[in-house]
Amino acid sequence: MKRLIVFTAFLLTISASINAQEKIHTLITPSYLKKGDTIAIVAPAGILKKRITTVLEAKRLAEKWGLHVVLGKNIFNQKNHFAGTDAERAADFQSALDNKNIKAIWVARGGYGSVRILDLLDFSTFIQFPKWIIGYSDVTAFHGHVHNFGVETIHGMLATSLEENPEEIIQTIASFKKALFGAPLYYTIPSAIDNRIPLSEIITGQLVGGNLAIVASMLGSESQLNTDGKILFIEEIGEYKYSIDRMLQSLKRAGYFTKVKAVIVGDISSIKQNSTNWGSSVEQLILEVVPQDIPVLFNFPAGHEADNRALIFGRNIKLVADKENYSVIFSNN
Repeated sequence: MKRLIVFTAFLLTISASINAQEKIHTLITPSYLKKGDTIAIVAPAGILKKRITTVLEAKRLAEKWGLHVVLGKNIFNQKNHFAGTDAERAADFQSALDNKNIKAIWVARGGYGSVRILDLLDFSTFIQFPKWIIGYSDVTAFHGHVHNFGVETIHGMLATSLEENPEEIIQTIASFKKALFGAPLYYTIPSAIDNRIPLSEIITGQLVGGNLAIVASMLGSESQLNTDGKILFIEEIGEYKYSIDRMLQSLKRAGYFTKVKAVIVGDISSIKQNSTNWGSSVEQLILEVVPQDIPVLFNFPAGHEADNRALIFGRNIKLVADKENYSVIFSNN
């Protein structure tokens, strides 16, 4: 316990020291929320027609925090696989982007579909008056796209995350609120056996990334990430190992791991069983594509599990490790 207290004090000291030299590369931080602000809940991807109760629960949660909440006009529509047509989903997102009274856009659920509306959206007003875009999984399409405009985003819980066991999402909700309202954000995580990080070295860089499949699908587009000098976060769910390997190899060939400062690996959940034995772990697949001199940290609690800690993409962070823990410390913009 004494060791943990000393280590925590050390982290707080480091957090306070992230200042001028990193400001050169910082992205625009949208205004943190305060009581009385308005947010929008929208559905740019999967169907919510049968999840009205959950969305209304999310609305009540935000209202308990003193926020006003508006729902997208088409949020409960359905068109085949999606929450309405591409045009309907884009219209709700565009309305939230353009409304200067809306301070954050909270995506209700992931699934698939956000990439289909990216090129239908006009971000010109958003660039002049940035606001938080929040979510994970399929929302990765927005994270990368908006990051390239020079604006931070929040990789955090969706409205439908409230369907998880309440006892298992305490940290999910707490960290989401901290990120949204501008409270200090840092995590100390037990070190995994496969971690590759020099002890006592402090690694700094801008955090980018998201869902592995979506990150890979952005290759060759204006939403593609530039990972040079940055720290890449990845997570995934429901894939075969060969599919994970294919995506990792695609990122490797695109140079994603060549000049990256470090890689943080979140939850790799519900891996499908190959018809023939693949023969290696997901950890091995990742370590194979990342150069030996690049630190890799596993088991960060973010992704498709109930414990899904909020991350601020585009924010400068510091990574610190000892033999027992590693810490992710966000600068206080």
